[in-house]
Amino acid sequence: MDTNSVSPLPPPEAPLAMMEVEKSPPGTPTTNDMPPPPDEEKRYEEDSENDWNCGSWFEYLLIVILSTILLVGVLILTLFWILFYRDGFAWSDNPALQFNLHPTLMVAGFITLSGFSILLYRLCRCLKHIYVKLIHMFFHACAIPCVALGFLSVFDSHNLSEPPKVNFYSMHSWLGFVTMGMFVLQFVVGFFSFLVLLCCENRTYKCRSIMVPIHASFGLVNFMLAIATCITGLVEYERQNAGNAVLSSRNSEIEHYIINALGIVLVAIGIIVSVAVRRSNAPATAKVYVTERC
Repeated sequence: MDTNSVSPLPPPEAPLAMMEVEKSPPGTPTTNDMPPPPDEEKRYEEDSENDWNCGSWFEYLLIVILSTILLVGVLILTLFWILFYRDGFAWSDNPALQFNLHPTLMVAGFITLSGFSILLYRLCRCLKHIYVKLIHMFFHACAIPCVALGFLSVFDSHNLSEPPKVNFYSMHSWLGFVTMGMFVLQFVVGFFSFLVLLCCENRTYKCRSIMVPIHASFGLVNFMLAIATCITGLVEYERQNAGNAVLSSRNSEIEHYIINALGIVLVAIGIIVSVAVRRSNAPATAKVYVTERC
């Protein structure tokens, strides 16, 4: 058989990718040269707008430092007042000294612990959101025994006094009662809405997103109500003890200034916490507020 008569085998087919490349006209942009999708471009623009500058960092650090100093300072000032000018603490064996537990524990629970809880939830963004929620709940949970013991101490102190004092008579006592009721309601609703409902995260997202602005707004209202209750308590204390105080006494004058300083610090805490929760740690161009995450 003549080998020259055998037809040669056809050449193997080129790969599909090579064929497509050969068919592509010159100058066609490749995949790497294609513009990003609209969603990614929008996200990139938002990230660029939210970049921090020196002013944003300064504002953030100023709020953190001032709020920490004020929240810790108001508790230290209260302890200094009670220990050095009100003879310390006691329980039912001395109703007068048992009463001193009331302002200290209420300031510790309603102001210091609750204030840190609000600020940490608002300013702490370096952790996962679930961790921030747990820290937020932990500080509020620590405030519960302080508030409960503070309420029992003033209740027992009034009942054990000679003669017994009337409970829930003044504006301060009614404001405190409303503040405690709102605090318990906020804790229960927040615990079930933002922690328990996470077991069905996708199905409960709409419900939680609706609850976020309500919970945040009432939380701030409750904190401001606690500050108002503390200030009315200081005013009531000075009014009741004005007749017993000796105006020429040096200690009485200093105690008067300490009480006034407590009131000023409480007002400053209300201002700084309000600013902190209504402004994010992003620059002014980023419209982010306390109600954005659930």
